Amino acid sequence: MVLRVLRWIGLSLLAGVMLLVGSSCTMLGLNYASLDTANKPAATPPIDVAALVSDPGERARLKGLLQDTLYGAWPEGLPVSFGDWRVIVPDYLEGRGTLEELDITIGAGPGARTFQLVAAFPSGAVQVPVVIAQTFGSNCATFPEQPVTSMDGDACTVRDFGKFASMVISAVFGEYIAEAPIDLYFDAGLAYASFHASDFVPDDEDEAGPAIEALGGNPNPGSTLMAWAYAYSAVITALEADDRVDNQRMAILGHSRHGKAALLAAAWDPRVDAVIAHQTGFGGAALSRSPSGERLDRMVKSYPHWLAPSAAPYAADPATLPFDQHHLLALIAPRPLFLGNARRDVWADPNSSYRAAYAASAVWRAHGETGLKDDMTHFDPAADIAFFLRPGGHSIVDDDIEAFVAFLKAHLQKTAQLPSQVTAP
Repeated sequence: MVLRVLRWIGLSLLAGVMLLVGSSCTMLGLNYASLDTANKPAATPPIDVAALVSDPGERARLKGLLQDTLYGAWPEGLPVSFGDWRVIVPDYLEGRGTLEELDITIGAGPGARTFQLVAAFPSGAVQVPVVIAQTFGSNCATFPEQPVTSMDGDACTVRDFGKFASMVISAVFGEYIAEAPIDLYFDAGLAYASFHASDFVPDDEDEAGPAIEALGGNPNPGSTLMAWAYAYSAVITALEADDRVDNQRMAILGHSRHGKAALLAAAWDPRVDAVIAHQTGFGGAALSRSPSGERLDRMVKSYPHWLAPSAAPYAADPATLPFDQHHLLALIAPRPLFLGNARRDVWADPNSSYRAAYAASAVWRAHGETGLKDDMTHFDPAADIAFFLRPGGHSIVDDDIEAFVAFLKAHLQKTAQLPSQVTAP
């Protein structure tokens, strides 16, 4: 009887996944993204490159437009506090490093929210570069079979999704959609730190708003994406206090919705030295004016909590927006930017993401950098805007990790420290 019930649950889960595949084939990879950009419109409106490079007022104006339309307020000065590191595995990966955990609190008063940052430090680490990731699964899924803290406050004892569900999810969304390949980051001389974004602000239409409203800031984040972006900055603030980390070589990494948050974090926090934004789609690197893929109107309907309420009026006609996503990318210049894409991930619209990067590239060149290489299919990890397009769908697979690491190794040696944007009490 028990086996029949378990089998029914497993088949139901598999059927649900297959239904999702069937109903959202463009999202999960049954079509191909176009490689032809010549027959597509250029990103509009144009960037005032000279003003953006030379006039701080133009930068402030663009950030104001982003806040007033799609994303809501960046929570300048929202308090960040943290405790002491807890060593939970002193001989992690057969002695290659340590696995440690840190409680980070954002906000003030009874509505302040605490989440756990889990970090893997190479043995003997002193001033090493670090990559900071937001994850879809809980810390239990990112570090399976390790005694990190689960969402209920106890130590993890099983995989986050269960063995069968983990197999299905990995088959659809890639081996590394949850689990982190720490050994590969260690091989590259990197420390790795990550947190489950939903432990800070839930990825839920009903729960996200009340959680944000209760944080006690002035202002609070204007949307879930802005809240997650600020969480990246809070982690940077915590890691800056650790001598094992070089605060002049700090990269952030996000996939899909968390890639959107990574782009926002880099635009607002100049301490971000390099950005990996993988398959970010709309609200990320894809142009809002593009008719392909998810589109702004679909996002506002399906995930209204991601964006600010002020985004809704633009959904019917994104051409009325006073900017497009190439302006968001331009705010990151001249720092290294990785834009990951997949040929079958039409939902994330790789074609318009490339066109956005192409338009923003002029700002990198104005800073004396080379910008984007003029080829959608050639990946150069050393490029200032490294555009990566692989076969397959919306996922994180071996090829992605290899590209992430190549980009990080190429760039973290030449970035510089910039002033803080987050207030710690």
